[in-house]
Amino acid sequence: MTERYDVIIIGAGPAGTTTAALLAARGRRVLVLEKEKFPRYHIGESLMPYCWFTLNRLGLIAQMHERAFVKKHSVQFVTADGRQSQPFYFFQHYDHPSAVTWQIERAEFDMMLLDNARAKGAEVREQTAVQKLLRDDSGRVVGVEAIGVDGKSFHVHAPVTVDCSGRERVAALRDGWYQRDPKLNKLAIWSYWRGAKRDPGIDEGNTTVAYVGGRGWFWYIPLKNDIVSLGIVAEKDYLFSASKDPAAIMAREIERNVWIRDHIAGGTQFGEYWVTSEFSYRSRHPAADGLLLAGDAFAFLDPVFSSGVFLALKSGELAADAVDAALTAGDTSGARFSEYGATLCRGIENMRKLVYAFYDEDFSFGKMIKAHPAQRGALTDSLIGDLFERDFTALHAAMRDFAELPPVLEYGSTPS
Repeated sequence: MTERYDVIIIGAGPAGTTTAALLAARGRRVLVLEKEKFPRYHIGESLMPYCWFTLNRLGLIAQMHERAFVKKHSVQFVTADGRQSQPFYFFQHYDHPSAVTWQIERAEFDMMLLDNARAKGAEVREQTAVQKLLRDDSGRVVGVEAIGVDGKSFHVHAPVTVDCSGRERVAALRDGWYQRDPKLNKLAIWSYWRGAKRDPGIDEGNTTVAYVGGRGWFWYIPLKNDIVSLGIVAEKDYLFSASKDPAAIMAREIERNVWIRDHIAGGTQFGEYWVTSEFSYRSRHPAADGLLLAGDAFAFLDPVFSSGVFLALKSGELAADAVDAALTAGDTSGARFSEYGATLCRGIENMRKLVYAFYDEDFSFGKMIKAHPAQRGALTDSLIGDLFERDFTALHAAMRDFAELPPVLEYGSTPS
């Protein structure tokens, strides 16, 4: 017998479980197919303040406090010679519970999201890998073919399939929609330390972005249980110029930033060194007939401003609303999802301009704000995640005085 659902979701990361929980709460019959067994390790540990709003809608704020994740009050920037900026405190900009966010362990955080989707009525099948999208004679996506934990292949059908498969990018890669960002082709190496130094008081949970002489930058993210996540992001040719050993590369780069060297000196590295590349990419299309893309399955940006989990949560929320409206209207065509695509791309492009400015050697946020003090509020709004409602035209014009910003990319429309 053919199994039928209202919605099939590929992947149980933050985008998939957000979409699943919100749709199941509205009475939709939802199936989530996840190739791995949770809990599982994942990078992306620092939340932007505006994650709060999706987590609140999911009913998870109390759990976030109960789990004792490290509280993040600010972001700070450090030069290669150790000069530390004044921490960028979120609560100085606005008075709202979201002004305090969190540094998270993704295995625990993602498991919480998955349990929430189950509790709201979504059916979840782990260790189930989607092999391909099923299409009818017109090309409309009508379901998926997957292999279950028993190793047997099966088909399942639904009016809408939401691809939240993350960097696996089931639809974008297999349909030829995948495109790299023309300039943001970075690589990251990271690992973990116990007992590394933390700043005192309220600054204990800061995210620190530490520069490496025009070559790249470190993230320094304090986690619970006296653990620090430390990673470096730079061009592949630079990082691998003298060695291909991640441990040797990390040791070399630590010596090139005084603040990082000082903070990590008292700690002990443990576990493996991780490497990943192709940080910035997007799909040409966010949707097609019977299909929607969300989270990293649609696009991912360089992690310098910790936008990954936020964009996954937000796109999952937007996807759930778009799919629910489409099912109610009885129209799940790609054209139906054009507003979803336009909204998602607008937010991504707002953040992408900030990332490009960050990597421009002539740019600094301090210089820009000194020349254009009226843009301080708009800059802060974009850095905390208020990317989808505001008009940032004036901010972008001010940034162009100091940096070459990218043109808006041609993507986000549905295939004709």
